[in-house]
Amino acid sequence: MEKLAIRSALATLPARPVRLDASHKARGEALALISRPAYRYAMRLKSSIWVSAYLRRCQKEGVFGAVRRRGAEEAGAVFVKVALLDGNAMLYTPAPQTAYEDSRPFDRIFVPMTQEPVPESSVEQRLAKEIRFDPDAWVVETEDKAGRHFLDLAKG
Repeated sequence: MEKLAIRSALATLPARPVRLDASHKARGEALALISRPAYRYAMRLKSSIWVSAYLRRCQKEGVFGAVRRRGAEEAGAVFVKVALLDGNAMLYTPAPQTAYEDSRPFDRIFVPMTQEPVPESSVEQRLAKEIRFDPDAWVVETEDKAGRHFLDLAKG
């Protein structure tokens, strides 16, 4: 619902007027409107706001979730670990830029580290590696026996 509200608000932005220089005025062209998609002016939500909203969504669905590691307030990458409470877990990592659609560049899209749950120790090793590479990363952990994650996954 929030994404729909953001998209509809962005769609109402007007085209941006651009004044032309003197050579265009000499030819009788005084003003041109450049029609650009409104989403180009949108910014991605700050990581801290996105994490808060994600945890609230989990709480609403009855899934426990917590921030294990706070990263950069503005734009830290977010990693989501879903513990299945049987010693296994799934790790969802930010999708590569090529997975983003041109019409939705400001969404956060994730990809699973593996297709099947793996032992929590291997997930922890991967998280440690990611944090060494990017100290601004966030780590969010949820616990759900069914493995529900409530994330937008990359297609394909």
